[in-house]
Amino acid sequence: MDFTYLNTLAGEYDREQVLHDLIHVYRNEVWDYAFSITRSVDMADDVVQDVFLKVYEKMHTYRGEASMKTWLLRITRNTSLNRRKSSFFRRVLLMDEVSEGRGRSPSAENQAIDKMVSSEAWKLVLQLPMRHREVMVLHAYHGLAQEEIASLLHVPIGTVKSRLHHARQKLAKRFAGGARDDRL
Repeated sequence: MDFTYLNTLAGEYDREQVLHDLIHVYRNEVWDYAFSITRSVDMADDVVQDVFLKVYEKMHTYRGEASMKTWLLRITRNTSLNRRKSSFFRRVLLMDEVSEGRGRSPSAENQAIDKMVSSEAWKLVLQLPMRHREVMVLHAYHGLAQEEIASLLHVPIGTVKSRLHHARQKLAKRFAGGARDDRL
C-alpha cells in the first residue's frame, strides 16, 4: 500500500482510516520486529500497541524521507529498546522465568511462537547478539536494503555490512555445528 498521500494531504486526511490501513498492512511486521528485540510475546504485544498509538498521535510528523515501513520499524525499535531498559521489563522477565518453572501448560500464544521459530535457522538468528540479530532480521525477514537499515539504526552503512557479515558467519558456524558454545 502506498502511503505517500500523507505528504500531500497536510492534515486533511482521516487519521483513523490511515491508522487502520497502517495496522492492516504492517501489524505483523511491527510485532515480529518487536519480538526479535524483546524476545517476549507479551512485551511485543505491548510494543505494537505503543507504536500504533505513537503513530496515531504523531502522524503529522511523517516527512516521507523514509518509507512508511522504515518509519514504523524505527518507532518499533525505539519503543522496544526503551521497554528493555525499563526496570518493569526486567521484573516481568524475571517473573516469566519463575512462573515457567512451575510446570504450566503452554498457552496458545506460546505454541504459536514456538511454531513461528520452529525453523532452526530463525532459532539461531534469535540467539545472536542484539547488534547482529537486529540487522539480520531487518535484512532477511523485513527485506530492508542496507541503506535503509543504516538510516533506521543511525549507523554508517559500513557498520551494517560488517554486522551482516559477522551475523552470517556466526550463523554458518552454528548451523554447520561448528560453534558449540551458547555465546554465538
